Amino acid sequence: MSAGVAPERTPGRSDAAPWTFLYLLAVAGFLVAAFGVNAALIVGTVAVNLAFLVFFLRHVAFACAAVRWAPNDLYAEAEVNLEYRPNVSILVACHNEGLVAESLVRGLAALHYPRSRLEVILVDDGSTDETGDLLDRLTAGERHMRVLHREPGSGGGKSGALNDAAELARGEIIVIFDADHIPRRNVIDRLVRHFQDPRVSAVQGRCLVRNSVQSKLARSIAIDYFSGYLVNEYGRQALFELPAYGGANCAVRASTLRRLGGWNPDSVTEDTDLTLRVVLLGERVRYDITAVDTEEGATTMSRFIRQRYRWARGHQQVWRDYRRLVFRSRHLSFLERVETTLFLLVYHVPVLCMLTMLMTALRIGGIGPHVTVFELLPLAALLFAGPFCELAVGLLVGRAPRRSAWSIAWMTPIFFVFMVICTKAWVDGLIGRPYAWVKTARSSWSPLDGAEAQAGLPEQVPA
Repeated sequence: MSAGVAPERTPGRSDAAPWTFLYLLAVAGFLVAAFGVNAALIVGTVAVNLAFLVFFLRHVAFACAAVRWAPNDLYAEAEVNLEYRPNVSILVACHNEGLVAESLVRGLAALHYPRSRLEVILVDDGSTDETGDLLDRLTAGERHMRVLHREPGSGGGKSGALNDAAELARGEIIVIFDADHIPRRNVIDRLVRHFQDPRVSAVQGRCLVRNSVQSKLARSIAIDYFSGYLVNEYGRQALFELPAYGGANCAVRASTLRRLGGWNPDSVTEDTDLTLRVVLLGERVRYDITAVDTEEGATTMSRFIRQRYRWARGHQQVWRDYRRLVFRSRHLSFLERVETTLFLLVYHVPVLCMLTMLMTALRIGGIGPHVTVFELLPLAALLFAGPFCELAVGLLVGRAPRRSAWSIAWMTPIFFVFMVICTKAWVDGLIGRPYAWVKTARSSWSPLDGAEAQAGLPEQVPA
């Protein structure tokens, strides 16, 4: 294991937040005072466009990597050393999961891994529905499964539930699923094989959306997952060996987790927070494109907004908490620091889009020079060319049905909604508005009957 000092867990509201806001105001005020409104708008536009160009090139680089190597890794037979079978503890936090509890337990019971080396701890996290009773009943005949009941108001959200379970876990490797996930039977072998490398402390698998036929929004999210896992996550692994630990269908070395003090209960994106702490410790995260499970995608816009707001709020918080440590890290090369910084800024890019649209509106309204087509091209590249390149490559690599391509059209209005979500999260984070972890509501939709669920999932693609 690499030597290093575990980064101290930081609070959910970073002390840097109000100072960042004041810095921004000071810079804007200086530009206006020194050069006037017109010049300040020009400088701001150039700066934002440069940022857009960097992220556009990043999109293209990931797409190229995915086209070149992902199909080989995706469809090749993965090598699994059956002699390496460490003890594994599976942890699942369940809060009011009555709709998906049965499919979850059936999926976990069907996993192909020696029962003598596997334990499953399901946490009934203060549920107010039938979740606790369901879990007790469903696991009654499974000797390797147990249910941990937390009282309502125990606190900490998902992180708190997982930390309580981790205290009881006996495995060398801890695997995490969310309650709406159903893993393939071979997923444990695919995840744990990477821990033979002592430098690796966390591994992320690939998630598919199984309810893509339920709504147009769910279908678009399924396509977005193709892009996210087959292109973006794969590109970060292929080019920088810096994939993100995603918080579900993933594994972490138990000794590293305890060394870091567990999951951060003050973060609403405990996965991104843990990613940064592992990397700053001098250890590595790996991504396995063949370790597959399925989950539910949001079926309504209200669920989508709540989920993406939590992701944006938490990701932006992790940027404020760890950016200085990234810049100073002796475990990261210069290029790795740059990529980690860009990764942390991903949920700031839609905020820049909103800012650019505001500056464009001001200039169209007569404040500042007239807008030219050339000046709008970088914005267009970010809004469409870069992300749409990743989406298209994701569909190609994933061998999605032809009609799936039509769903890309829905990504444009969804991205504009996403811009508003990220901007609100950014403003709320800067002013320190309180926010706690919120679970995404489930729909309980499944294309499988009981026998198929126990046999494991085939690959699901957007219909």
